Amino acid sequence: MVNPFDNIYHGKRVLVTGHTGFKGAWMSLWLHELGAKVSGYSLPPDSPQALYSLLPQDLFQESVLADVRDGSSLKDAITRTRPEIIFHLAAQPIVGLSYKQPLDTFTTNALGTAQLLECVREFKAECAVVVVTSDKCYRNDNSGIPFKENDPLGGSDVYSMSKAATELVVSSWHSSFFKNNAELGALATGRAGNVVGGGDYAEDRIVPDLVRSYVSKEALVLRRPHATRPWQHVLESLSGYLALGQRLLAAPNKDELLSFNFGPDPEAERSVKELVDQWVQEWPSEFSVRTDAQPAYAEAYKLGLDHSLATSRLGWRPVWDFATTVKNTAEWYRLRHEGGASTEMMIAFTRSQIASYAADAASQKIAWAN
Repeated sequence: MVNPFDNIYHGKRVLVTGHTGFKGAWMSLWLHELGAKVSGYSLPPDSPQALYSLLPQDLFQESVLADVRDGSSLKDAITRTRPEIIFHLAAQPIVGLSYKQPLDTFTTNALGTAQLLECVREFKAECAVVVVTSDKCYRNDNSGIPFKENDPLGGSDVYSMSKAATELVVSSWHSSFFKNNAELGALATGRAGNVVGGGDYAEDRIVPDLVRSYVSKEALVLRRPHATRPWQHVLESLSGYLALGQRLLAAPNKDELLSFNFGPDPEAERSVKELVDQWVQEWPSEFSVRTDAQPAYAEAYKLGLDHSLATSRLGWRPVWDFATTVKNTAEWYRLRHEGGASTEMMIAFTRSQIASYAADAASQKIAWAN
């Protein structure tokens, strides 16, 4: 890689909240590859198989296992690590769990973000903050029209509502406290699509469910095989967050709250069934598939993101198409579960996927990679 993100993260003190999660672990590894001094703050990983469990612990300057709603612990971590930029990924990310734990979902996602911003404000930390929300923060009428950043926020289910509420929290803290305070840094939000990639073992997600079916040879249960989602590799969303962070560090404009969609091209807006069919081409195996006749909870059937604003203002755009995304995801799990790869081999392979993604971005002349 040749100076991705203009080498802006080299030597920077970076705090990643949610660093034990799927996205957070990938983000921490990539930042370390970019030469950043990475610290993390998160609850323990949700699975002993998660990518975080493979990461060498000397990758982190400091790793704090605590709740983002714990203001005292969070403020202490910010005071010790003195971040120059924070990537806030800590969240309750599972739609199904939000139906079982609605209050926990809301307080983690919305109030946890408020707690983070308040700790930054009280500490007078002049650092940039990128808050990660979700494509589900928009009010969805199932029209299938890709959402733009100025579309109405909302949600008929708790998870979507919590993400919309998180966006409102950031907007209000920006206008009330960050915008006119010279002692605070710039603030932004990033909204990504349905992210897949190696190292995710969360419950109630299609790729981890696929992997578990492959390993156990048990039936794969599909709740909504014809629901469409904007599928993208985890590195796509992370490159967007990093490009946004680069903008906040290099050319901060505190008068404006930046919010960007980081979604795939329309060709990657596929049904759950199409994802499964593509997966089987990449990792053939014998397992049965059945459809749950009565899904346990309601979800939007159509979902898409318009990323034209990120393209025009950040020079960001997707790198891998749908087939490449599924191929790289399946290869990661196949190496781990069929290839007998050691921890060291899996981390080397994960690093190689980051390098390959950056090289492909550079060959496509995408701004952050050149």
